[in-house]
Amino acid sequence: MAVVRIDLHVHSNASDGTDDPAEVIRRAGAAGLDVLALTDHDTQAGLAEARAALPEGLSLIPGMELSCQLDGRSVHLLGYLFDPDDPAIAAETAQVRDDRTYRAQAMVARLAELGTGVTWEQVSEIAGDGVVGRPHIARALAASGAIAEPADAFTPEWIGDGGRAFVDRYAPYLARAVTMIRTAGGVPVLAHPRSPGYEIPDAVIAELTGAGLCGIEVFHFDHDEAERMRLSALARSLDLIATGGSDDHGSFNGRGLGADVTPDDEYHRLIGMARLG
Repeated sequence: MAVVRIDLHVHSNASDGTDDPAEVIRRAGAAGLDVLALTDHDTQAGLAEARAALPEGLSLIPGMELSCQLDGRSVHLLGYLFDPDDPAIAAETAQVRDDRTYRAQAMVARLAELGTGVTWEQVSEIAGDGVVGRPHIARALAASGAIAEPADAFTPEWIGDGGRAFVDRYAPYLARAVTMIRTAGGVPVLAHPRSPGYEIPDAVIAELTGAGLCGIEVFHFDHDEAERMRLSALARSLDLIATGGSDDHGSFNGRGLGADVTPDDEYHRLIGMARLG
């Protein structure tokens, strides 16, 4: 049987990726993907362009990576196949996007005070029409010469959590976000639950199943083989879907579409859960 390649975690410049949605689709075809989920941060603004660019043989799954909070820190939730017109989700994501802008402006102001030369105009130009985020600021900081690479921005020295220029922002509580996605007929999946700074304890994951959590992202570049085995076992014990994705942001992270993928049987479980609503 032919191998089906399914990448369920991909970003475009509708949020903090570097490529427009049509280019993401072109790259997905070139990478030999069969299924791609566009999961921009707190928006689905790139979906129409992505759909228009779809070639024969490539399926597009509508999704989003929703910014959430757990115990006062940031965590991420992937939502798939929910009703895009759901009023609760629309209101929540609008508030998150608005606060992202206020937060980014405040961080740029702090960077200016630190003498970096970074301006809001630079960050806005990099973000374009996309939802502004820290990666845009990181790219502006690198362009200013204050750091060598955008990745160097995510430290206490600059805009890492708790850093000199870090500013917190609004995000819904994780359990509430899980319920919202499920109520809207979608499939909520915890994104990279063992990424440094984004860790979600097993006990919390178990509790979230009661709120409607359907899956956890097991196959992610931040998870080594031992962690993948642990998360796979946890998923089986809680009857959760085990997904995977590249978390590709174009040239920003350089790992490439399809670097991690979702097993075919787990993908079909996800599709079936969406139909159950």
